[in-house]
Amino acid sequence: MFTKQSFSKTLLFAALAPVFLSGCNWVVMSPSGDIAAQQANLIVWATILMLIIVVPVIALTFWFAWRYRASNKKATYSPDWDHSTHLELVIWAAPLAIIIALGAMTWVSTHQLDPYRPLSRIDEGKPVPADMEPLVVEVVAMDWKWLFFYPEYDIASVNELAAPLDRPIQFKITSTTMMNSFFIPALAGQIYAMGGMETKLHAVINEVGVYDGFSANYSGAGFNGMRFKFHGLQDEDFDEWIARVKAQGENLTRPVYKELEKPSQNEPVRYYRSVMPGLYDKILNRCVDPGTLCMKDMMGGHQHAGHQPAKAEHHDAH
Repeated sequence: MFTKQSFSKTLLFAALAPVFLSGCNWVVMSPSGDIAAQQANLIVWATILMLIIVVPVIALTFWFAWRYRASNKKATYSPDWDHSTHLELVIWAAPLAIIIALGAMTWVSTHQLDPYRPLSRIDEGKPVPADMEPLVVEVVAMDWKWLFFYPEYDIASVNELAAPLDRPIQFKITSTTMMNSFFIPALAGQIYAMGGMETKLHAVINEVGVYDGFSANYSGAGFNGMRFKFHGLQDEDFDEWIARVKAQGENLTRPVYKELEKPSQNEPVRYYRSVMPGLYDKILNRCVDPGTLCMKDMMGGHQHAGHQPAKAEHHDAH
């Protein structure tokens, strides 16, 4: 039975809920990149639309429980009441309108925030300049660390990532073995990294800062330490970061990569001032070792081989 005492406890819990949640990390709802900001807005508007139904239902539940409690002898008792056309219209029309609104919003946002779709703006009201090329970053999820290639600068880094403000970033993402998930909450949503496959993510950072990045998909013993820092930098600071990598790093040759490829945990930040030509492509196609047939060549060979019998059949038919 709903009593005054239980009602008071419910109100007390509701009042203390913000205190209990104050220690939560709200970076997803307060991001520093435009894509993540649009995703946060989508969450907010979807929540508001759903609360239009949820809040009245919860409020009426408490009101009915209080109004028609056993001790209230003044409440109207109508055992034969079973239908109200006006009430039915409200009950069905309001949720239907919410579903239509949510569906339309989701449809538009799904296309606008497609991670494979190049950015059309770098911030609200700021379209991407026509002459601005994206910064390409090739991401490799390893056991258990992250390897980042910058083909524009011929450098690489382990467990550290940097990008200039207000410049579109195109991430190309793969994995050496197990499936992982590339996630920088302040920048954009998570994207899976899978061996032998390439996924993509387009994003932009709009505020200077150092942000957390990690794998959001369990991948074994070293998963918890598979974290990195993402630096959002002014242009001059980004140039200094590039210069530091070139000055402090070693050459990422095939033997160095093969040693790095071995499973390890809690790896420190490493820099590589130069990269073996085509290394990311070889990792993606699983042909880093000399003499190994690349997957793209293997698939191309199958297509060619599959085409020959068709020609033969056509010739025999004649």
